[in-house]
Amino acid sequence: MPHLFNRHRRGLAISWALNGASAGGVIIAPALTFLTNRYGFELAVGTLVGSMLAILIPVVILVLRPRREDERDVPDSDFANSHVAQLRVETERFRLGSVLCSGRFISISLPFALGLTAQVAFFTHQMAFLSPTIGTVAAGWAISLTTFAAVVGRIVVGFIVDQFDRRIIAAVNFIVQMIGMAVLATATTPTLLYAGCALFGLGVGNLTSLPGLLVQQEFPKKHFARIVSLVVAINQFSFAFGPTLLGQVEAAEGSYRLGLLLCLSIEAVAAMIVIAPSVLGVRQRRVRAI
Repeated sequence: MPHLFNRHRRGLAISWALNGASAGGVIIAPALTFLTNRYGFELAVGTLVGSMLAILIPVVILVLRPRREDERDVPDSDFANSHVAQLRVETERFRLGSVLCSGRFISISLPFALGLTAQVAFFTHQMAFLSPTIGTVAAGWAISLTTFAAVVGRIVVGFIVDQFDRRIIAAVNFIVQMIGMAVLATATTPTLLYAGCALFGLGVGNLTSLPGLLVQQEFPKKHFARIVSLVVAINQFSFAFGPTLLGQVEAAEGSYRLGLLLCLSIEAVAAMIVIAPSVLGVRQRRVRAI
């Protein structure tokens, strides 16, 4: 469907394409919990792995194929009129040091590295956090609700991401996750725990799709693959420490409350960093207008 990849619908296409992982989480978490309780962990994992292979192998054989001759990205013809035109001229040659030190790169890589650190930390401990209050089976359904909300959030953002400032959308995404984390940290009933999981989940999928969309908007197209790879590498290095961080705080405090509030604070810092260029840009335009 080449028409899905024109400039004005690229965000929607990417959002739909990345929903597979979140959709899988809707099914896998409760299925694994149910099978573990009924048949044991070893048989449960073996069953899910077998099911995955039974689905994945035929899909790879039947669906994956080389690009047809008439399938190509529509050129960004209006790129020269965008606010990053000058940046494209200045970076015709890729310079790693210049990219890593640039404010725009830092304001993309750093906030999403922080956000994914908090996100992966929570996901790793979500079952342990929820199960003492609502039980293992219900916790599995809460995880499923979280990933279902991730699908919904990514689809919604996909429809609007090409119509608004992507940095503002990213900041709002962090704020929604902060609200969800605040609900989880203070929840005293199962209903509030489910609500907190749903709110947090709304932003989960977008933390993996928005960095690429911001890079696509703010850097030259020919450098896209290299810059996105750098962002992803930094993100993965960062969020590898998330589970340990939350686990250490929980072990020291005896509960997850302080750790969740720490994740909330990390999300708040991420929101401020990612929106800073947009805010500063508005101020500069106002000063020039005056």
